[in-house]
Amino acid sequence: MKNTTTKGLEAEGVACEYLENLHYQIIARNVRKKFSEIDIIAKKDGVYRFIEVKSGKGFDPVYNMTPQKIKKIIKGMLSYMASNKIDAPYCIDLVVVRNGECELYENVTF
Repeated sequence: MKNTTTKGLEAEGVACEYLENLHYQIIARNVRKKFSEIDIIAKKDGVYRFIEVKSGKGFDPVYNMTPQKIKKIIKGMLSYMASNKIDAPYCIDLVVVRNGECELYENVTF
């Protein structure tokens, strides 16, 4: 039986492949900042995309993207942008992986 870390990394791999097929440039994975972890940082059409990946069975993983999770991602995203001196458009996206299939939700802020 796979642990949650292994399952998460597998889902992120599926998500990266999916995003690359949509012409996203993958910049980094599993970026750890003081406040949070960002699953995937990508770029498309000049926009930096900070992407959370959610997966699971027996429930819809989209519901794991909570306002609290978004707040943590925002803190990590701003820290990453400041430390890398990035001054460009950005957004937070969500990729939900269900049974190996991906669904992209763009600009998921509340």
